[in-house]
Amino acid sequence: MEIAQKGEAGATASSFVTFAGRLDGWLGRAVEVPVALLTAVEVLILLAGVVSRYVFRNPFVWSDELASILFLWLAMLGAVVAFRRGEHMRMSMLVTLGGPRSRAFFEAFAVALAIAFLAFVLPPAIEYAVDEAAVLTPALEIPNVWRASAVPVGCGLMLVFAALRLVRVGGLGQIVLALALIAAIGLGLWLAKPLLMAMGNYKLIVFFVVLVAAGVLAGAPIAFVFALATLAFLAITTHTTLTVLVGRIDAGMSHILLLAVPLFVFLGLLIEATGMARTMVDFLASLLGHVRGGLSYVLLGAMYLVSGISGSKAADMAAVAPVLFPEMKRRGAKPGDLVALLSSSGAMSETIPPSLVLITIGSVTGVSIAALFNGGLLPALVLALALCVIVWWRYRDDDLSGVKRASWRDVLRAFLFALPGLALPFLIRFSVVEGVATATEVSTIGIAYTIIACLVFNRSFPVARLMPMLIDTASLCGAILLIIGAATAMAWALTQSGFSRDLATAMTGLPGGKFTFMIVSIIAFVILGSVLEGIPAIVLFGPLLFPIARQVGIHEVHYAMVVILAMGIGLFAPPFGVGYYAACAVGRVNPDDGIRPIWPYLAALLIGLLFVAAIPWISIGFL
Repeated sequence: MEIAQKGEAGATASSFVTFAGRLDGWLGRAVEVPVALLTAVEVLILLAGVVSRYVFRNPFVWSDELASILFLWLAMLGAVVAFRRGEHMRMSMLVTLGGPRSRAFFEAFAVALAIAFLAFVLPPAIEYAVDEAAVLTPALEIPNVWRASAVPVGCGLMLVFAALRLVRVGGLGQIVLALALIAAIGLGLWLAKPLLMAMGNYKLIVFFVVLVAAGVLAGAPIAFVFALATLAFLAITTHTTLTVLVGRIDAGMSHILLLAVPLFVFLGLLIEATGMARTMVDFLASLLGHVRGGLSYVLLGAMYLVSGISGSKAADMAAVAPVLFPEMKRRGAKPGDLVALLSSSGAMSETIPPSLVLITIGSVTGVSIAALFNGGLLPALVLALALCVIVWWRYRDDDLSGVKRASWRDVLRAFLFALPGLALPFLIRFSVVEGVATATEVSTIGIAYTIIACLVFNRSFPVARLMPMLIDTASLCGAILLIIGAATAMAWALTQSGFSRDLATAMTGLPGGKFTFMIVSIIAFVILGSVLEGIPAIVLFGPLLFPIARQVGIHEVHYAMVVILAMGIGLFAPPFGVGYYAACAVGRVNPDDGIRPIWPYLAALLIGLLFVAAIPWISIGFL
């Protein structure tokens, strides 16, 4: 009898999990279709704005406003898709070291942490949207509630998907334990309120160091860790209404400059799908494939060129590695060497426009994005040359007797095929410099150019891949933008607490002036890039450190190049840098194989970074 009851209970639980999986699929498809359409509509609106202004000299006064309204919906629904897919940024390396039961618990804990934040923030998010109903937009003259409603709708959908995932990832015991642990931490902080208030600004260590570090190391999505730590700090130690937190998240993730993020991501996916990236790599291979280490030089050159188009490191590596790795392996290159070089080239190309990090840092610090675009090419070239030295040293004794040199006719043929792709970075740069389009709009010109070039030269277009590309774009951007919003809220809380003033006093008081400040910044951003990933580190500490850099006499563009490259080195450095593991996944190489070969490349990158830091002209000579 007892066995039969257990069997029935197990069957009921199994059927419930199956139902949760089906409901997740139905709701997921219901969100993915509108978010894909939103991405396409954003491209059309901004492109129409460029054409109306530059071609017909009759700009649409409403285009930017409509794009901004739809952008918040794109960001929030994209974050929902990313949450459902498990694509929010997280550090899971330590979690994976445990056994199956340990990993299942931490997965349940990560989902429970997201549920805790979403459950607490949903009521103030609804209140925030209702308050915005009294505000009319200036151009369209519609209530701003149509825009602000994206926040509670997105939070509500993520809460539903979080509950469905919690049912599927953990057993009842693990779910109860994870929820109880989060409740115990929250209750402990609330009971410790008198002690925390007596600690002065040292309480920031509890919320923004201890809690954040614990959440990140436990494998929880970084955006939710940032947001929950900020929510706990405001709720327990201040009298600030939580609608302010919602407003800061909204302001951080919906800045109009950040609209360039989804558009450049889509452009990167587009050039990979149309084969444009492959033709550029083939041209470089025909030009340099016969020299010692030639394909390694091709990889560096390809990453330099493709970064100037896609702006996304994941898209860069996915476009280059599948083309080059098979031939490099055939010539005797070891998988570990390949992934080490791919990771290093990813760090090298972080400042090449239109890098998403450049766009992000411009939006959160007020630095001109056009100036960042102009200043980013030469620092990346310095690091590329440093990597070339290591490539030359490693492959100086290669036997190339079996490698056939491409004829000049083959090189010219490859060049003609690659010409549309080679022209694209120059078109993007020309459009920004000459004022044809803003840094936000210029990606739409690249998208239109890529589609036209594909139709003209290939006489076809990968229509079947269009919907998946639009959904992938929204998902990646939702993950990026939510973390920017959460980090913006955290940076605001730190500023209001007086931390930024104390930090400025400490940093400006360092012996050695701007030299010491620059060295400390390099060390800090290498560490932050490794632990927090690039964009969270930039968004969180950029607004705090850039005013100090200006105060000690460092040009803001020069400082931006240094911290971005330092962050990139940390991002692609094992054992913590998640960029390294992304490179391993793209190259289908075991991460253990690349750890030893990567260190000479990282040393070369660090030496190149010190050159960039010591010589400001490299960053600002062409401004």
